[in-house]
Amino acid sequence: MTDVSAARAALDRGRPVVLVIPPAVEQADAIWELVPPAIPALVVCLDHTTAAEWAARAPVSLRVHAVTSLGRAVPLLKETPVDVVAGAPQDLAALAAKSVLKLDAIRTVVLAWPEGFPGTEPAGALDTLLAETRNALRLVLSWNPAALRDFLERHAHRAEVVGTLPVDANGKPLGPLGPARYLVTPVGRRAAAVREAVDALRATRPVVWHGGDVPGTTGDVVLCSALPTRAQFAALAKLGRPVLLLTPAQLPYARTLAAPLTVVPLADAADRALGRLESLRARVGGLIERGEVDTELAALTPLFERYDAAEVAAALLALRREGDSEKPEPQAAAAPSWVKVFVGVGKKDGAAAKDLVGALIREAGLAREDLGRIELRETFSLVDVASHAVDQAIQRLAGTTIRGRRVQARRER
Repeated sequence: MTDVSAARAALDRGRPVVLVIPPAVEQADAIWELVPPAIPALVVCLDHTTAAEWAARAPVSLRVHAVTSLGRAVPLLKETPVDVVAGAPQDLAALAAKSVLKLDAIRTVVLAWPEGFPGTEPAGALDTLLAETRNALRLVLSWNPAALRDFLERHAHRAEVVGTLPVDANGKPLGPLGPARYLVTPVGRRAAAVREAVDALRATRPVVWHGGDVPGTTGDVVLCSALPTRAQFAALAKLGRPVLLLTPAQLPYARTLAAPLTVVPLADAADRALGRLESLRARVGGLIERGEVDTELAALTPLFERYDAAEVAAALLALRREGDSEKPEPQAAAAPSWVKVFVGVGKKDGAAAKDLVGALIREAGLAREDLGRIELRETFSLVDVASHAVDQAIQRLAGTTIRGRRVQARRER
């Protein structure tokens, strides 16, 4: 039985499915067989760029809308029925809050590589989407299900894992297959990046692999404009040392395939980076080599589409310099003014003060110092919230659950 057939069988039984697959939309074409037309579905992905990739690769039989702009998506979804909406968690949650996206009508939710979602995602956006679509079929695309253990326990309990896990016979993670080089570049810039890599490496006989079957010809440089599976990488490595063109979110996956994994230095980028102190270069290089910038890379992806990576780095350094020179004098913190917030859960529901504190910090994104006195009543609670955080608390608590009960929140009248 193929992976798609096995996933289809599990979904037909009502079981959530984890499909083991590299974090690239071009590797996931088969999932469209699991999303039937005329039955509303969501594809929850990293950002608007990835959403556009999903829409571009969808079959013509499916009407897919990529949420790349809320201003465009709102009137379009009001006027035009679609089969699939693809977007980042915060964008989809915003459409649901405007009642443009009817979450109770969704029948399939595809979570596209949630291990790559950046830590900068607004608190509660993804949880809100999944809570409101709890009855929909869940299909999780993941290259490393072991990293999603807690996530799957919460949102895809007892999921059936389909595909080849990257582990050995003893359950230990497989090691890298060999050395490779890489460039971080948006998918839409891959053709230009191939030319830049060929120039930087002074290749005379480049082999460019765009996915699919691995060619039998060899060359002095093997450029991968698509993200390979483990088996494909092993075959490509036999032709030469591969050069991977990656998005920031794909770097952790690439490190499981290749070691050492070193960046290809582009001449133009190096020229624009001249003038930085050597100590600063060493510190930045150390962070990159240790893999400590993956989350930041994911957050900066939209800027890489508009500007050269070296210019983005220079702008970040300029912001830091401005921050150092304009750092305000420390001032004594003013005592906060408090506003009572009504929360529709109380002792009768088994709620305790710690449940309310946890929800306000985790789901609403409040700091502990923004919370004051908590009064638990029989059927509701009153929470003192700092005045500057009241609107955020009310907006983000709406639709969350505490002790299994959907929460209503408002200013106490």
